[in-house]
Amino acid sequence: MTSPSLDRRTALAGAAVTLSSAASAQDKLPTVLITGASRGIGFGLATKYAERGWTVIATARNPSRSEDLQALAAKHTNVRPETLDVTDLGQIDTLAAKLRGTPIDVLINNAGISGGAENQVFGQLNYDAFDSVMHTNVLGPLKIAEAFTEHIAASGQKKLINISSTEGSLGSISRRPDYRNYFYRASKAALNMEMVNVAKAVKDKGITVLLLSPGFVRSDFTAGIDLPIMISVDESATQCMDVIDKATIEQSGMFFNQRGEPGIW
Repeated sequence: MTSPSLDRRTALAGAAVTLSSAASAQDKLPTVLITGASRGIGFGLATKYAERGWTVIATARNPSRSEDLQALAAKHTNVRPETLDVTDLGQIDTLAAKLRGTPIDVLINNAGISGGAENQVFGQLNYDAFDSVMHTNVLGPLKIAEAFTEHIAASGQKKLINISSTEGSLGSISRRPDYRNYFYRASKAALNMEMVNVAKAVKDKGITVLLLSPGFVRSDFTAGIDLPIMISVDESATQCMDVIDKATIEQSGMFFNQRGEPGIW
């Protein structure tokens, strides 16, 4: 007859193994870091990855002030809000140091600004706004790519995704009659070029670098615009994630739309 104490020890040992296995499984879940995750496409992606069970490092300039992001973190314990202003190079270095030793499977450079249409009227261009757009949309993503290269290289998936736009496509814009969004268009064209270079720089580390246009999305970014071609944040995030999931090292340095179709440079 088995003694009660032996049964108890066996049960405890079994429970310990179960907990250990669960912890091990948790440790193996992929991690995604998303900049500008407090609203719009960034928040949509953070929500989708959280629902998938990934560890989500959701960065924003003031995450504590984002009710949506705080609610998402309260609902999903795998969501980790972090403060990050992508125009502050010191903050980028600080977060990279804080996350040292944390493999990041997918890093999504999403944070961006348009610069305001009122600041981009030829003859009345606001060059302070131009500086802000370039710092946010071009300098920030490049610094983040550099600061987090080793985090990405240490992961299983090794993907650096950059949210671009057909607004930065010379081929697309040259066919349009309008002349506007000088700053935003210039910033996305610059982002495309710099990330093609980054793709070459990190190829030997096995990192896949993609430029991804999320589509014409209804969000705070496009407030006041209503066109038939526009899609919801949820639809855009779902489609973008599918492209990211399927991305391969052979596609590194390429530009795609949210449906996975090659973009026009």
